[in-house]
Amino acid sequence: MSAATADADFGASVPPGPGARRGSSAQARLILNRAQFLTKPLLRTAIDSLPGELRLMSGYHLGLWDEHGAETATGSGKGMRPALVFAATTAAGGSTESAVHAATAIELVHNFTLIHDDVMDRDALRRGRPTVWRVWGVDNAILVGDAMHGLAVRTLAEAPIPSPHSVVRLTDSVIELCLGQQRDCAFETRQHITLDDCLATVQQKTSSLLGCACVLGALAAGAAPAAVETMNRFGRELGIAFQLVDDLLGIWGDPARTGKPVGNDLIRRKRSLPVVATLTSGTPAGHELESLYRENHPLAPAEVARATELIVQAGGKQWAATQSQRYLHSAIAPLLDRPAAADLLHLADAVVHRDH
Repeated sequence: MSAATADADFGASVPPGPGARRGSSAQARLILNRAQFLTKPLLRTAIDSLPGELRLMSGYHLGLWDEHGAETATGSGKGMRPALVFAATTAAGGSTESAVHAATAIELVHNFTLIHDDVMDRDALRRGRPTVWRVWGVDNAILVGDAMHGLAVRTLAEAPIPSPHSVVRLTDSVIELCLGQQRDCAFETRQHITLDDCLATVQQKTSSLLGCACVLGALAAGAAPAAVETMNRFGRELGIAFQLVDDLLGIWGDPARTGKPVGNDLIRRKRSLPVVATLTSGTPAGHELESLYRENHPLAPAEVARATELIVQAGGKQWAATQSQRYLHSAIAPLLDRPAAADLLHLADAVVHRDH
């Protein structure tokens, strides 16, 4: 349900735009590492509170142990959403300590959506290991995802200074991203999809949770309603930029870094944003890609290579790269004169300027 196919460090493949700051990628790694350090104890405590097999499967997904329960050092991804919570708290004048429960809750929600995503997409690998459903089956994967969702709400409700409004915002975000995922799945059987359709779905499926992360951070700082909504807009605009880059990586990402085959999204004939930009371009390349996408089988390697060429020829790749920069600039513009928002700006640049 969330857009997180790339779970490694940030790099720099999408060409930096005029708003990019030197050193943002390195600074973002420090911010991400700190967020993981701050949330790890509570995240581990939360997972340990789950009973039996639910604990085993959740911890496996998070990289805490293998399928037999033996401790590992696999890791649980970047931790970008918790980092956004802490950065938004700092930007709103709060302390990171006040946001630990919110950051942990958002990470649990994100990971429950990944488990369900893997089921719906039939993805066999995540972070270089078999996915939960591949190890324990679809039914168990659905159930452990549900359990992690419940655990997220409980964790947020148990914050030292609980905010009922935070719980409402988190649950509303989950409902919204579920709607986005439902619409995204429906696209697989629709022949005609517009870019506006896709962008609206991205707002729900991806942007809602990034916006929520920033909202929870602001609420943890006791921010005024106007400041909370500023954080929400930042996260939502950043979410669209994130998805555009994710879709580029789904076609051109390095398999050694993404953990996915070359052209993974094309193999599945996924209607990602660069693909839809091509299909609606009215160009000969767009018409040829439409013919390929009418096939009822996963695309063969030669077809994937041709589809990749067609997207470039029709301008779909360049459109997505340009739009990612536009949404990045829209997200950061209100924060450029705020020194306390420096962490948010570093994270925003690193989200867009990555190569995996």
